[in-house]
Amino acid sequence: MRTMRIDFAAPGWRRAWYRLQPAALAGCVLGLALCAGAGWYGYQMVQQQRARAALLREQDRQQRRLLQQQQLQQVQQRQGAQGAAALQAAKVQIPEAQAKAINAAVLQLNLPWRDMQEAVGAATPANIALLALEPDPGKQMLKISAEAKNADDMIAYIEQLKQQEFFAGAALSRHEISDTDPNRPIRFQVEATWGAR
Repeated sequence: MRTMRIDFAAPGWRRAWYRLQPAALAGCVLGLALCAGAGWYGYQMVQQQRARAALLREQDRQQRRLLQQQQLQQVQQRQGAQGAAALQAAKVQIPEAQAKAINAAVLQLNLPWRDMQEAVGAATPANIALLALEPDPGKQMLKISAEAKNADDMIAYIEQLKQQEFFAGAALSRHEISDTDPNRPIRFQVEATWGAR
């Protein structure tokens, strides 16, 4: 006859422990040991990876330092060569006439053309015909040649030029009545200076 196990104990962890088979117990112990081993192995792998990353960062820093030192040496060599070239260039003297011509060209290039044209355009009404604009950068003066139908239009135009912020002042330098034209317009020239008022 077979042994019968009668157990009236309430379910709980003691009962489960008592009824646990030795093979299952060995399997649990083995599973816990494997989990602990895997955790330890994972920890070792993370430590190795961190050490490898730190080593790579250090090598990268050293390479950057080396590259910066090489670039610095190259820049210093270039500056030394440029300094020598600058000394050679400084020894060359430019004739005074040529220096004046260069300075005049630079003044001409640095004229405030846009501001000048905007100021003249804002002051010029439809009844004034502009003939020429001749800037003199040395004197900061603009000679404006124009035509008007009558003297009142000419004077009103000069007053309009004086009102422009760009111009510090404007004055009539000469005028004449054109006898060759049947309408007999007044040709005149205004000298307007620019700069701070």
